[in-house]
Amino acid sequence: MSFGLTNAPAAFMDLMNRVCRPMLDRSVIVFIDDILVYSKNEGDHACHLREVLETLRREKLYAKFSKCAFWLHEVQFLGHVINADGILVDPSKIQAVANWSLPKNPTDVRSFLGLAGYYRRFIQDFAKIASSLTKLTRKDVKFVWGDDQEKAFQELKSKLTQAPVLTLPDGPDDFVVYSDASYLGLGCVLMQRGKVIAYASRQLKTHEINYPIHDLKLAAVVFALKIWRHYLYGVKCTIYTDHKSLKYFFTQKELNMRQRRWLELLKDYDCEILYHPGKANVVADALSRKEECEPIKVKAMQLVITSDNSGKAKTCYSMAIDAKVHKKASMD
Repeated sequence: MSFGLTNAPAAFMDLMNRVCRPMLDRSVIVFIDDILVYSKNEGDHACHLREVLETLRREKLYAKFSKCAFWLHEVQFLGHVINADGILVDPSKIQAVANWSLPKNPTDVRSFLGLAGYYRRFIQDFAKIASSLTKLTRKDVKFVWGDDQEKAFQELKSKLTQAPVLTLPDGPDDFVVYSDASYLGLGCVLMQRGKVIAYASRQLKTHEINYPIHDLKLAAVVFALKIWRHYLYGVKCTIYTDHKSLKYFFTQKELNMRQRRWLELLKDYDCEILYHPGKANVVADALSRKEECEPIKVKAMQLVITSDNSGKAKTCYSMAIDAKVHKKASMD
């Protein structure tokens, strides 16, 4: 295949998918010209490796021996390190993040968010943390680097350099999703047998800010099912939410058009929605439990008391109030 063609990567990826289709997601993962063969034990691995090599020879595809590595217990693949314990961030990428210089313009911010966003599955509430940086990339927003942006930048660097080891899925059973939502964004975590597989989060779209809290919590459930469809479709899973009424969503008779559309999507999955109190939610630092209502602050107050001829007291109040009241973040 010629170099430089726009469609070359897509065409070659399609070829590899067709060639390796019988082995995909069973013992082989393919990304363009990178082939990862995985097995549970050495005996199975010998069979899987032989099957892959015979397939390549039959299809007249050749691998350069000097670029191949065999019988590894730990492997670097697409920016991740995979071993028996699970999956973690490639140390070389962590070093690049740690040494990242302060962004000077929106392009620099996009570059940083591009690298950080690739590892967002390792960072809980990624969208919430990066919200102040994301705003700087918008078209009509003036680039002003303030305390909020500096805090978000340093926090993302810190969390990436201390990213946890995520477990790999072990079979199609016992998947559990914890979902949460607030007017700051949506957040969820995928677990299996008490171990975290991935985190996911995103900011709200413009129209979603107007959703009632019931629909907002339901949107978090739909978001989780869509983003982890490859794990959850066709298997039984349990979804926990801190909004109790969602437990009865499948039996509700009166639904609006948006809820009906989401109901059709949920029926494609073998899922059960259960109530889980927000304080007990595994999604630590839950978005919906963040206090957003600031107290009203009185900057000045003047009290004047006078008496009229009839001896009655008359009181006049003059206040200057500086207050900013947000929408309530959670309401069960």
